[in-house]
Amino acid sequence: MNFSRQALLGIGMIIGGSVMLYAMVQQIGDSNEAQPASAMVDKPSPEQESPQPLTTDIETEKRILAQKQKERAARVAEQEKRAQQFLTEQEAAEAEALAKARAESQQYMDSSAPAVEESDKSDAEKNDATTPIKKTSAAASAESETNTGDQQKAAQAQQEAQRQAAIKEQATAKKLAESKKEAEVKRQADAKQQAQAAAEKKREAAEAAKNEPPKSPSDYQVKRGDGLIKLARQYNMPVEVLAQANNLSPSTSLQLGQNITIPSRKQVERLAREAAAAEQAREDKRQKEEALAKKSADAKREAQQKLSEARKEVKETDAKGSFGVQVALANDQAKADELAKKFQSAGYQVKTSPTSRGVRVIVGPERGKLAALALKDKINSDPKVNTTSAWVLYWR
Repeated sequence: MNFSRQALLGIGMIIGGSVMLYAMVQQIGDSNEAQPASAMVDKPSPEQESPQPLTTDIETEKRILAQKQKERAARVAEQEKRAQQFLTEQEAAEAEALAKARAESQQYMDSSAPAVEESDKSDAEKNDATTPIKKTSAAASAESETNTGDQQKAAQAQQEAQRQAAIKEQATAKKLAESKKEAEVKRQADAKQQAQAAAEKKREAAEAAKNEPPKSPSDYQVKRGDGLIKLARQYNMPVEVLAQANNLSPSTSLQLGQNITIPSRKQVERLAREAAAAEQAREDKRQKEEALAKKSADAKREAQQKLSEARKEVKETDAKGSFGVQVALANDQAKADELAKKFQSAGYQVKTSPTSRGVRVIVGPERGKLAALALKDKINSDPKVNTTSAWVLYWR
């Protein structure tokens, strides 16, 4: 395991650092003891090589010796200070490494998959942080016990993670199997539905081919429940075509045992074209009649407006008498009375006047010839009376 290898490497580094620290402390102690002797064997300076006067006093030697001891004590203090600083830095590095190891162990416990990349990264950080370690034997022992406990916890966490991973893997495999089963059931249902749709389409096509109009006209005897609409649907043709082929109305009821003709396919097409043409002709006629009615209404409205204007413009000096509009010359009085009723129902004032050539039917009178002419135009454009032979005559 990567974590076990890291723990063993850390223990080895702690023990090696402790040994190196002990050796350095011993070396510092030995240097302190041997310092007087070394001071005595220092290389003499050029000034010392020259003969010294015999009058050197003891006070000067004491002063020199005290100065050298002071310098030696300063060097020892500096070395101890550096050693203490190094020890502090080493302890901080070890604490940081331990915190990282614990964090990685916790992260490994939280994750279900093995963190291989994180273990490699931890190894690289520990190798980069490898420096001489200075620690006491008691501290190394305590650190070893802590690492051992962390190692056991990490092993337990790894086992738990492996167990959880196995459970999740089983659940995933179960879900995958269920999904495959559902997909297979859905595929089978879709295939069955498609097959049913294809069979239904094929059946409808066969039924339509069966119910198409025959190639040649055929006779059919009406059975119970038959009607033009039912037979038209059965033979796939418009009910108007079937009725027209038998000179019947589309709403005619068939009698039991009645013989009718089922037209052929070509006859159906021809009759359908004729029916469409007749419908179009009826539509054109209707539109034309509407246009004529609109035109007549416009003409009547215009004539009425002209009549009103003419009546307003009439003056007493326009004519010496009144004028009327003759609309018909009947053969007898009965015919004249019939025509008079027609014009009266249209809203005109009508009178009859017998002559040697027949009975006149006269509308009016109007004062002034202009008004009479306008009345004539109105009568000729009125569709209710349907006349175009009206003309103005002098009334009296």
